[in-house]
Amino acid sequence: MTQRNFPDTELMPPPIKGSDEGSFAHSSVAVRLGVIAKRVIAENNYPPEIIENLEKLIQEIPYGLVRPIQDTHSPDLAEWTSYLTPFLNYNWLEIPWYFAEAYFYRRILEATHYFQPGRWQAVDPFLYQKHLGLSTAIDAIAAISNFVNNAIQDIHPNKTYLRELIYFDLWGNRADMSLWPAGEADQNRVESEREQSYILADDTSKVVDRIASFSSTRIDFIIDNAGFELIGDLCIADFLLATNAAATVYFHLKAHPTFVSDATIKDVNHTTEFLAKSSDRDVKTFALRLKNYIANHRLKLCEHLFWTSPLPLWEMPDSVVNDLARSHLIFLKGDANYRRSIGDRHWSFTTPYQDIVSYFPAPLVALRTLKSELAAGLQTAQIEILNHQDPDWLTNGQWGVIQFVDRS
Repeated sequence: MTQRNFPDTELMPPPIKGSDEGSFAHSSVAVRLGVIAKRVIAENNYPPEIIENLEKLIQEIPYGLVRPIQDTHSPDLAEWTSYLTPFLNYNWLEIPWYFAEAYFYRRILEATHYFQPGRWQAVDPFLYQKHLGLSTAIDAIAAISNFVNNAIQDIHPNKTYLRELIYFDLWGNRADMSLWPAGEADQNRVESEREQSYILADDTSKVVDRIASFSSTRIDFIIDNAGFELIGDLCIADFLLATNAAATVYFHLKAHPTFVSDATIKDVNHTTEFLAKSSDRDVKTFALRLKNYIANHRLKLCEHLFWTSPLPLWEMPDSVVNDLARSHLIFLKGDANYRRSIGDRHWSFTTPYQDIVSYFPAPLVALRTLKSELAAGLQTAQIEILNHQDPDWLTNGQWGVIQFVDRS
């Protein structure tokens, strides 16, 4: 069993809550969750019973009281019963923010009968937005497919290619549809040189140097979003596998739909099929390699209910920890996963990120565009400049970090 390095929760700052008046968390719970539920109604042809369930959920937020999950057929009912016990009869603003969001998305599945036998079983309530996010990015997908095809065909694949793919993968997170809506103009365009000035902590060189030393290793991705962001993950996986830096790449995916656009195994399979049907030669070539990796078990698609739980990442079950301990490098993708990695708490922004996530069982690189009012590993001078230059820098998705945490 892998040695666990649990953080001392008694010494931690308090969790972020929606009750923090004037905060992004407050507006997220009080306003945005209801908007998302209304979009679920509008974008699905649900019967009156499900619509009524969703409308009741909307009316609960934010001052209704937290209640147990009532899905009798769901595989996570016992877990959620345990998670919710400390928060029953609190309202949505009084519980930790990440918990409230995870609970909301789980309630969406309850309301839409996702786990119940019948017509709506296993029907993704966010499928429209996921597919829209992919189809509206086709030009950008063609461009990055051309880039990655050229990169792996080069007889001397070099660090420059990998560096560009990492930057691309970072900014692909701007397509995160949990902020709604998908398809906004210029949302998916990456201009690498200009964008580097928006990276507040950039350990890309360390990551690239580490990967350059690899040969037939295992590399893992804790995946965030479907759609265009998933394309960036697939591009890096493709490059790593084609150049034999990795013998296998593991994608750790959500066991069911959540946070609007978070990726499931079904989303990865849909994406590869979507790309394979493209009339663009570069896109089709890229897709065929991906399908071959999956068929030959070099790209392994894994799911676990922990990834849809409301728990911080330091509460990963032993089975997950022991699996990740076999990795030579873990890519942690996106804002929500980053929030979970530091417990979604009020850390000082200058707290070293590596000090918080030392519980990870393998080297880690976090790729995050900032979409929530928390941060770690920044410099005091940076924070002062950002507060003056861009008052919304924590939440507008214009700033990012690439933070490497070594264990050697």
